[in-house]
Amino acid sequence: MAKEFVVGVDIGGQTSKIGVVDVHGEILAQSVIRSDIYGSDASAYIEALAKAVEECIAAAGKTNDDIRGVGVGAPNGNYYTGDVAFAPNLAWAADSAVHLKAELSRALGGLPVTVTNDANAAALGEMTYGAAKGMKDFIMITLGTGVGSGIVIDGKVVYGHDGFAGELGHTTAVRNNGRMCGCGRAGCLEAYCSAMGIARTAREWLAATDEPSLLRDLENITSKDIYDAAKKGDAFSLRVFEYTGTLLGRSFAEFIAFSAPEAIVLFGGLARAKEFLFEPMQKAMNDNVLRIWKGKVKIIFSSLKENDAAILGASALAW
Repeated sequence: MAKEFVVGVDIGGQTSKIGVVDVHGEILAQSVIRSDIYGSDASAYIEALAKAVEECIAAAGKTNDDIRGVGVGAPNGNYYTGDVAFAPNLAWAADSAVHLKAELSRALGGLPVTVTNDANAAALGEMTYGAAKGMKDFIMITLGTGVGSGIVIDGKVVYGHDGFAGELGHTTAVRNNGRMCGCGRAGCLEAYCSAMGIARTAREWLAATDEPSLLRDLENITSKDIYDAAKKGDAFSLRVFEYTGTLLGRSFAEFIAFSAPEAIVLFGGLARAKEFLFEPMQKAMNDNVLRIWKGKVKIIFSSLKENDAAILGASALAW
């Protein structure tokens, strides 16, 4: 009997989302586990992930015999080797290469496993089911715990010779005296424009000024706190978003010069703040892009549910 179901796994810095998907792209069952409670113990995380996958398969009313394979999107996931290596937002893979493909397949009784970068998985999902459907050239930017990217050229995800192509979050956004990024470099886009980065901007600016803000009395400022304050008209929070959007737009202008995409597609938790990010992003992009592309590249936002895009994209790897 044909195996007409696959599993998609989206590994994030804080949580991992699992879904069982049919041939029509319908997610039959979903579950979530923590990614950030295992310290450096990769084996414990993989054991927990395998258990969650099997429970999700059962929740969909299926068995392992019904599953064609498992697709995994993970930070620094390597499509060629199946490893997750030196991922700064995953403690269990921050300092070494974890053989996720081999270990997870073994824990699942030999089910085939395919691994790619989490942003590449999101790009596949968007291209197949979402806002980039029908596009052959676009760049996916994921604004979450970090800043990821998936580059699609002529309908194909770009992996590079070693499987790690598409780390645009670790291009330099602030050249002089840039803040340290989790990857060990200074001034990376991720250090400023991720959910963690924008919260850090707010904290640094509050410490350097007496400007009133709804954020000032909060102990642990998050990106959601900044969004909520901006919705209430907090001028300080609006400036934080304008700064963040400007940095993104400037970087987009550089990315366009590389692959001349039809669009840049934004996905992830921070992308929910599109009403505060879009105008500064678009202005900075068009102010800085080479004239031959001015006004030609669209900035669009994912049309898929946040939980679904990466799951669907990762699941596509398994067909």
